Amino acid sequence: MKTLKTLTICALGALMLASCSNAPKIERLPGISAGQIDSVSYAVGISFGEMLKSSNMEAIDIAEMEKGIIAVLNGDSLKFDRHMVGGIIQGYMVAAENAKSKQREKEQAEFMEKNKKNEGVQETESGLQYKIEVPGNEEIKATAQDTVEVNYVGTLLDGTEFDSSYKRGETAKFPLSRVIKGWTEGMQLVGEGGKIKLWVPFELGYGPRPMGPELPGYSTLIFDVELVKVYKAVPKEEKK
Repeated sequence: MKTLKTLTICALGALMLASCSNAPKIERLPGISAGQIDSVSYAVGISFGEMLKSSNMEAIDIAEMEKGIIAVLNGDSLKFDRHMVGGIIQGYMVAAENAKSKQREKEQAEFMEKNKKNEGVQETESGLQYKIEVPGNEEIKATAQDTVEVNYVGTLLDGTEFDSSYKRGETAKFPLSRVIKGWTEGMQLVGEGGKIKLWVPFELGYGPRPMGPELPGYSTLIFDVELVKVYKAVPKEEKK
């Protein structure tokens, strides 16, 4: 609803400042120059365009939008009841996101099918793909109950980097029982001191739901990981 509210505010600004050829002439306020009107009109256009794009509405028909703007400015009868407008916009945004998600799912399935044929890439029964770049200590490997200390970089298929311990300037340490399935499984495949590349399908990652603007739904995640250290879990009987 926050996105819809922001979109409505931007649309209102666009309606008030639109300079369509058929729109009524709006008198300038005293002290406001034509140059200022041109600049703010263009600025609102940029803001509105960016909002449309981020709201999955970049494919909007500008000509139809212009008709709506002119109708409002002229006080003409509208094609839709005003109470329907919010529902129409919200419905489109949901449908557009679903369509994009299905397209991402298809593209990433095709990528994984091709990727597993590349030299050195292996695939587990779960669908996780990996490549051992440095084996590390074969005698010191993590289990799902252990904690690992790692350095890593996470990217999407298009190369977008969404996370990096290197950029934070410190290693990351976490129990393998509390991370995504792809990490839990993948970090058991390399020894301490080793390096591994993981291709995590969305089923083993964050699933179909988007995790913020940097991680859209159905995202295949690529991780380059250095397993710095394995901290073995202490058996319960030893904790007593």
